[in-house]
Order: sequence, then structure tokens, then C-alpha cells
Amino acid sequence: MDASRYELVCVTCGKRYDPGQVRYLCPECARRQVDGSVLRGVLEVSYDFEYLGATFNTAHLDASVERGTRRYLALLPIESGGSLSTLLVGDTPLYPGGRLGKHLGMCGLHLKDESGNPAGSFKDRASILVVAKALELGAATVCTASTGNAATALACICASQGVDCAVVLPASAPPAKLAQILVYGARVFPVTGTYDQAFDLSTAACERLGWYNRNTAFNPYTIDGKRLAAFEIWEQLGRRVPDSVWIPTGDGVILSGIAKGFRDLVALGLSERVPRIIAVQASGSPALVHALERGREEPQPFPGASSVADSIVVEAPRNGILALRDIRGSKGRGVLVSDEEILSALALCGRLGGLFVEPSAAAAVAGLIKERDAGRVGDDESVVVLLTGTGLKDIDAARRSVRVPASISPDIAALIDRAGTRDR
Repeated sequence: MDASRYELVCVTCGKRYDPGQVRYLCPECARRQVDGSVLRGVLEVSYDFEYLGATFNTAHLDASVERGTRRYLALLPIESGGSLSTLLVGDTPLYPGGRLGKHLGMCGLHLKDESGNPAGSFKDRASILVVAKALELGAATVCTASTGNAATALACICASQGVDCAVVLPASAPPAKLAQILVYGARVFPVTGTYDQAFDLSTAACERLGWYNRNTAFNPYTIDGKRLAAFEIWEQLGRRVPDSVWIPTGDGVILSGIAKGFRDLVALGLSERVPRIIAVQASGSPALVHALERGREEPQPFPGASSVADSIVVEAPRNGILALRDIRGSKGRGVLVSDEEILSALALCGRLGGLFVEPSAAAAVAGLIKERDAGRVGDDESVVVLLTGTGLKDIDAARRSVRVPASISPDIAALIDRAGTRDR
């Protein structure tokens, strides 16, 4: 895409920049940044929709044979498809609610399963675009802070394109995610601290060492890459939007990406409305939901944040200001769920849906169950739940959601005795 067809807009002050002027945050707002707080000066990509609407429309989609990210190439802020990885990112299934929907008494439930992305999570959507930008900018190394999924996504995409990858993450990250990152050949820097500390350290490293910074919200293209999931949902629902989308939320970048995608559909004349955006957070990491409940424009940090859903644990949501605006602008809301509710939902996804999801994905299901039980979700409401990652990312958490049976001797009598009358 011609760079003249989009700008970068500061979500804090509204100042507009040419893409060549600034790489990460709005310089003016970033000067007022407070250590340990949400990011100020986050930039959003703003498109010339009059120009785009003439070339990207339903006729274009009808004629396209492309899949995944490349299907929406005309809507990406890159020079050409040549800088994109050849891995298939996106084009993930949207399943009907099936037995889970029947269990909840909801005929309009759909589950957007992101586990089929190359690195197994939604975060691949941001990384494929960020690495494409890094290549166009001539960056030799791309770096990110992560609790695990963003790092695996970046390492995966970088490996596919021969780009050096550096990762800073808490040493407490799930072993499966750490192994995955190392298999992709990334340089890994585990830190004895929190994700928030890893974020600050990686940002300092990028500044000192000249690495390209992929950090969520800090890099404006992380939001933009994630927005394409909204286009997929719209297409998969027969070019309609649902009543609500339920999103597991930490920093708030997935949430803002989805919200932006639905707004872009309206701007392109492809939809008349946006769905309600529902942010589901772990009760041990509640900064955004607390801000919603207390009417704040900016979330306050929540020191010591923790949850079994490591992917959505943050003390200070880096994209907090924009995320709150997106939730309120869609007439959405926030929901808090306990670790017990998350693990229960994880088991339910497997038992009733045949879907093995990680705890952060199960959190969104837990939020829907909680609100449904409270009578705040209608029987016929059209609902999409975003399942952000595979359960193979965190086997230890999966084991906590089930009871592992004791061993039996290898003979048929022992098996029949264990099976009981149910299977006779």
C-alpha cells in the first residue's frame, strides 16, 4: 500500500503523523509517560477509506482466491505482499456453538478458534505484519516482551523469513511456550521479574541496541494486524456482524484490534454497525475492568497481578486508554472471572466442544458462562467467543482442570472393574 494512503494517529492527543515521521509512540505524549503505567501516545493506523473502498469491496472478495492475511492485502500498511511470511496466518475456523451452545441454551453462539495459526495463537496475526514492516524498514533484529504467546508468534514468523529474533519474558513463563520459542531459534532472555518489567527491559534494549520493537501497543502495527480477525468473522457469518464479541483481555491490544476491524468494516461501507466488545479479565489481573466499573479514562496499575491464565496477566495494561475507549464506544462491558471459573471453562470446552484451549482462551468462555447465568446474555443473542490459543501451550494448567486416574494393571478384569456398570 502507498504510504500516502494511511497515517498514524495518536489516540491520546489526536495528532496525525506520516508513517515516515514516527516509528512507535507519539513523541509529544510519550514525554509524559510515567514509569509503570499505561502507555501514552499509542498510535493507530488511519486509512483513506474513500480510496480503499474503490478497490476493496464485496466484488473484490468474491473474486479473491487468497487465504489468511493475504486475502486482505489491500488493507495492510505495507508496500507489497513480498514482505509477508508465506506461512498461513489467519483463515481460522468459526465453529457453531454445538453442544456447548446447547448446554448454555444459546442458539447463536460461535467460537473463533485461533489455535490453528502457525505458532498456535492469535498473536501470530500481529507478528506477521510487524515482521513485514521490519523487513521493509531494513531492521536486522526484532524484539518483544511477552508472557509467552507474542514471543512464540514472533519467533515463528522471524524463523520463516530468516530474521533475527530476541525475546524477553518472565522466567516463570510456561515451559511449553519457552521450548517452542527456543525451537524456532530465537535468542531468549528470561528475567526474574514480571511481564511489566520484561516490557520495560525489552524497550530499553531496543533503544540501546537498535532492534525493531514489536511490543504490544508500543508498535502501532500490532493493533492493525489483529484487526483482520474481525473481517474473517464478518465473512464467516455471511457478511454480518454478531451482537457481541467476547475477548480475553490483558494489555487490551487484541480487543482494540478487533474493535478497529469492525469500525473499518463500517468505514468501508461493508457493515452498518459494530458489535459490543466484552472484555474478560482474570480476577487476579483486573485493571481494565476496575477502570470501567469506576468510570476512569485510564486504568490504574494492579501490583502483583497473577492468574492461571498467564497470557492475560498484566499489572498496567499498556493499551489501557484505547481499550477503555473501544469497550465504551461499542456499548460493551467488562467481566472478571476467577481461576476456578477459568479451569472449569477449559474442561467444558474440551468435553462439550472438542476444543483444547489454553487458560486465557477459556477465560472468555468463563466470562460468557458467568454473564449467561446472571441473565445478562439473551437466548437468541449472536455471540462470538475468541479462543486465542491452544491448550498445548500450558499442559500444567490443563492438568489442573481434570482428574488424572490412577493406573490399573494390564488385564481386562481390571479395566472392566474400573469401567463399572456404565460401559457394560
